Amino acid sequence: MMTEKLIHPMIEDYAEYLKDESRSVGEAESISFPQSEEEVRAIMKEVYAKGEKITIQGARTGLAAAAVPHGGHIMNLMKLNKTLSMREDENGKFYVTVEPGTILSQLKKSIESRKFNTTDWSDDAKKTFIRFAQAPEQLLTPDPTESSAAIGGLVACNASGARSYLYGPTRGRVTALRIVLTDGDVIDVKRGETFAKGRELTLTTEGGRTINVQLPTYQLPKTKNASGYYVDDDMDAIDLFIGSDGTLGVITQVELELLPMPATIWGVTCFFTKETEAVKFVDEVRNNITRLASLEFFDGKALALLRKQKAESTAFAQLPVIDPSYDSAVYTEIQCDTDDEAKERLFAIGEAMERCGGSEENTWVARNASERDILYFFRHATPESVNMTIDRRKKIDPIITKLGSDMSVPDKYLAEVIDMYNKTIEEEGLEAVKFGHIGNNHLHVNILPRSGEEYKRGKELFKKWAAKVTEMGGAVSAEHGVGKLKADFLMIMYGEDHIKEMAELKAAFDPKGTIGTGNLFTPIVKGGAF
Repeated sequence: MMTEKLIHPMIEDYAEYLKDESRSVGEAESISFPQSEEEVRAIMKEVYAKGEKITIQGARTGLAAAAVPHGGHIMNLMKLNKTLSMREDENGKFYVTVEPGTILSQLKKSIESRKFNTTDWSDDAKKTFIRFAQAPEQLLTPDPTESSAAIGGLVACNASGARSYLYGPTRGRVTALRIVLTDGDVIDVKRGETFAKGRELTLTTEGGRTINVQLPTYQLPKTKNASGYYVDDDMDAIDLFIGSDGTLGVITQVELELLPMPATIWGVTCFFTKETEAVKFVDEVRNNITRLASLEFFDGKALALLRKQKAESTAFAQLPVIDPSYDSAVYTEIQCDTDDEAKERLFAIGEAMERCGGSEENTWVARNASERDILYFFRHATPESVNMTIDRRKKIDPIITKLGSDMSVPDKYLAEVIDMYNKTIEEEGLEAVKFGHIGNNHLHVNILPRSGEEYKRGKELFKKWAAKVTEMGGAVSAEHGVGKLKADFLMIMYGEDHIKEMAELKAAFDPKGTIGTGNLFTPIVKGGAF
């Protein structure tokens, strides 16, 4: 295939593709927008043969700058956005196959409305769709804050979101992948079919080529984790590519597992006058109440920021009034089979609040979709407010970008890590908000620098946190991936020897070290130096 019409020189019209949601900006010489796997294969072969760097992009909603190019070629996959097929297994479970540029919110809407363009589907897939349309409502569980993310991006960083407390991250829902390699060959991998033998993995491409991979020897932390390559003894091969941060190849198809939608979903936001009460409450409910889909935290600074936004911006008018006495909040979502079960859990939540020093009267309860939408808006308003704040400050001092942590720790260290965040932020005199997935001991601490000097001090503080979190047995990235912004943290977490093992793994797929250059680590050239 001739690629002259597929590869475009980088001009001003494409400037938006030099950045992502991390607010980082890169540079590139060319860009492409393939519309088929065949085009991806042709572009990969040509660009890789020239030794050019290749950055793979989706919707660019990532926060770790994995989609920000550092020279070379950008391959943006957003025109690969078809829903290709659907199947049903022997247990009546449904699976949908999509291309990587498919937008998460649009896919969820299609699942909810049961409307797909099935024109090009096989006869079997069309018959499956008829059964799907008649079946109980289905749920796609990954729930990142940015619903405009592309499915390929979710897979690339093993994204999760609020409901990962119950359902886990994207990895658990991915059942098949197609990956185009540097030479244009393809790996088609299905969950449950290909496994490593210990830490040795052998893969066969569609072209008949054998790839022998020595998996790194590190042990993954026993926490929520999206830090580097997933490896384990006798692991399923598909898990290596999930969370690989665009460094091993180009994902062109993803099959996702769907689950039955719970009959009853209620949202509850619980407010506390002390942060310590909220933390105690989290331990109380996660040890004693089942079927909670999420446990989300907002500290006093986050609540103050939301009050400010509501007062100053009409875009936040639908936010409910937040009582000034509230110093922290925990949002939880109840998922049950009946309203009676939901009521039992609601009463249990109120009793847990009372035991922890709070009051069950200080709650917002949402029992239907429209009420839940208000609580969802509240939940998502914090990161949006942070972004708006940073954008204003960046206009004054261009060096300023978003400083957001994404670390997790084992359960027993939750109170300790929160105390560490609070003390070190105060000692440095920095402004920050804490929010996020407290059920998984995974808080996003966003430092809001007011100057270039504070930005630099914030970055250094993050390194100290990475070292301490590693000592606790935690992960430096729990859901956003490592990308380019957290490569230093990955070195802290695993150490130089294990990073070299990761680089050797990458070299088995990318001998020239040009795919996703700068993501995870500085790659090696096979046979060369680290």
